[in-house]
Amino acid sequence: MSAAPFIIRNVQVFADSFLGQAPKWYKLTILVCLLLNVCIFVVLGPLITGWAILSQFILTLAMSLKCFPLQPGGLLALQAVLLGLTDTQTIYKEVEHGLPVLLLVIFMVAGVHFLREMLFRVISHILLWIKSPLVLSFVTVVVVSVLSAFLDALTILAVLVAVSAGFYEVYQRVISCADHPDDPELTDPGVAEIHCQDIEGFRSFLRSLLMHGAIATAIGGVCTLVGEPENIVIGTEAGWSFMEFFSKVAPASIPTLLAGFVTCLVVEKMKWFGYGAELPAGVRRILQDEDRKLREAATPRDHFIIVIQAVVAFLMVFALALHVAEIGLIGLTVIVVVSAIAGVTDEPRIAKAFLPGLPFASLLVVFYVVVAMIGSQQMFKPVIEWALTLEPQQQIIMIFVTNGVLSAISDNVFVAAIYMKELKAALDSGITSRAMFDAQSVAVVMGTGIPSMFTPNGQAAFLYLLMSQIAMLIRLNYLRMLVMAFPYAVVTSAVAGMAMLWTL
Repeated sequence: MSAAPFIIRNVQVFADSFLGQAPKWYKLTILVCLLLNVCIFVVLGPLITGWAILSQFILTLAMSLKCFPLQPGGLLALQAVLLGLTDTQTIYKEVEHGLPVLLLVIFMVAGVHFLREMLFRVISHILLWIKSPLVLSFVTVVVVSVLSAFLDALTILAVLVAVSAGFYEVYQRVISCADHPDDPELTDPGVAEIHCQDIEGFRSFLRSLLMHGAIATAIGGVCTLVGEPENIVIGTEAGWSFMEFFSKVAPASIPTLLAGFVTCLVVEKMKWFGYGAELPAGVRRILQDEDRKLREAATPRDHFIIVIQAVVAFLMVFALALHVAEIGLIGLTVIVVVSAIAGVTDEPRIAKAFLPGLPFASLLVVFYVVVAMIGSQQMFKPVIEWALTLEPQQQIIMIFVTNGVLSAISDNVFVAAIYMKELKAALDSGITSRAMFDAQSVAVVMGTGIPSMFTPNGQAAFLYLLMSQIAMLIRLNYLRMLVMAFPYAVVTSAVAGMAMLWTL
């Protein structure tokens, strides 16, 4: 009898402690999923269990504002290993394959932190100078898409996220009734009542700006060999040089890019899908005042640091464009050079730069476990084999569509690598012609890059934005990202598909 109260008490402690402050229904859902997966494995086998775990992992991403996906997603990934759906060697290979992205997230995001004063000063002038949200959004989409064709999408988005977080922090610090600007859980009760409407408008404005930027990385990234990591995989298998890649893909990528520009103008003008928000006059006034105070209070050392950051940023862009090293290593170079010159040598200040990137890097490793499970169970193989049995025109469209669907729930590079392996084997065996192989390869490029925008986990840049601190502050959740990406995904996917059929 004495054991019963002890068990009840510890069950209650576990229920309160498990996943912390997440809603009770969410905690229960995760526990039920873990139990259900064992039953599915015993009754229906590993393949169905793999699809169940994949769908549950996507659910944890969708609920990221309720609970960071690392813990619930990590438990699902651990269960996949324990059930034998994949093994540690396969996981290590996936992590090794994704090492450039992990280095990027860890070091380049931290590197951007060391450039924040210069970036904040430059972009604040642009933001406060361009008063039309339509013009500002269009300029953002055009500039980011062009940069994404030559630089890494995550790096560019990291800059936008860092600057947006800086703007929000400045505004929050001014209007907050409580002295807690660094609190990531900052909520509206700490804000003076007269600013509540403005802060909602400011959130809408930042959501619009960041989503335009995230989408621009996708529509610009498909244009060149170096625009997306999967493009390098595809180009290598196809034997295309930089200019060959551009010329082969251009008949589909350029109309898609222009369609993205037009979509930006339409959704901003019509204020559809959450776009079109203006920067509230009160917010603009506060940011202008803070900018003026910063300039007036700037010391010769401050000016020197900003100049150094500008020079390093220019050299960083140059190094990224020429791909002189892995992106993460370039980011580490930025950290070393700027922190050394600026005299930032104490560990706590350096550690602060790594805080935004490390949780996402950890989540990426969990994601690679799921990718390893997909590969081990060959979950996508039936879909790929079916697409390759169709007639030429149907085959191109289905390669495009299935790439998009699979990339939307998995890793773009992983999907591209599987497809290109099958397509190259068909070419080498004489089943397909070189012209058909080139058309198929273009379909893989466009499929992994464009329809994958339908979900936030379809693009690494989208997922990074969703998991960033700014997403919580501006109330940018999974569903809202789905809605805001929808018009771009529909229009650009339709244009890309028609363009490929037209040139076939």
